[in-house]
Amino acid sequence: MITAETTTAQLRSALRRALPKNERPGLVLRAMDRLERASVLDAVAEPLRRGVRSLPLSRAARDALHGKWLGHPVHPVMVQVPIGAWLSSAVLDLVPGAKAPSRVLIAVGLAGAGPAAITGWTDWADLHKEQVRVGLVHAVLNSAGIFCYAGSLGARLVGREATGRMLALAGLTAVGAGGAIGGHLAYRQASGANHTESLPHLVPPGWHALGALATVPLGRPVRRMIEDVAVLVVRDADDTLSVIADHCSHLGGPLSEGTIREGCVTCPWHGSVFRLSDGWNVEGPATSPQPAFDVRITDGEVEVRLRRGTPRRSRLALARHR
Repeated sequence: MITAETTTAQLRSALRRALPKNERPGLVLRAMDRLERASVLDAVAEPLRRGVRSLPLSRAARDALHGKWLGHPVHPVMVQVPIGAWLSSAVLDLVPGAKAPSRVLIAVGLAGAGPAAITGWTDWADLHKEQVRVGLVHAVLNSAGIFCYAGSLGARLVGREATGRMLALAGLTAVGAGGAIGGHLAYRQASGANHTESLPHLVPPGWHALGALATVPLGRPVRRMIEDVAVLVVRDADDTLSVIADHCSHLGGPLSEGTIREGCVTCPWHGSVFRLSDGWNVEGPATSPQPAFDVRITDGEVEVRLRRGTPRRSRLALARHR
């Protein structure tokens, strides 16, 4: 015979297995690890990713969808509309006489889901394979939630209120699970994070030697080290040096392996473009600039100092790049 005590004990046992402990990660984290390594998903993910990247969108449109104008990905902002509307609708479903407001909120959520999905797919197409796999499952769960809420609204409009509420509950569950996986993608896998944020905390104040000027080749990007921090160094024909952080702010790509064109460097991984003079992110998918360094030459030796503050946009430099 199943009693309340037995059910409670089983739930506690399941929760203990799911959550991490000091000696093991738990079922949830192990499942996410398997998902990251699930290469079987690549057969679906790779064609989808190529399709998203081949959409006829201008560079400016893609940058807007990535959130370059905002300084960080815009997708987390956009998802507030559907999630907030649908969660509010779930609360109203518990309130007598609130059928009409609940329907309105479901409709608002469905309207906001489209823009949120577009920004999410745009970001997703420029991720590493492990992130792409997790992101695909995140998108599938959110799509299932959208489908459930569309069915819920349809059922409510024809008077099938109970069916509509059941579909809404299923949709909220799917969206909640998708959000949890999205959190893993954003925080555990650092998708969309600024990968240069820690650099100002790692480079000590003051000037640091990078070696002799004669060892820096002309017009070719090279990597140099400030203790454990990698920087990109580019030398012009007039011996002017530009020094910025080497690891791309988007996903840590090596800018020293990128290409130099008209005063900018292009990341070899996902094509983000940064201005060498001050590290400004001229083109995405990067939404954060690169930390830049002041440079001086002392007795033929190159010395650099971390430059503080956000670079200002230069219309002249942007025009030259275009």
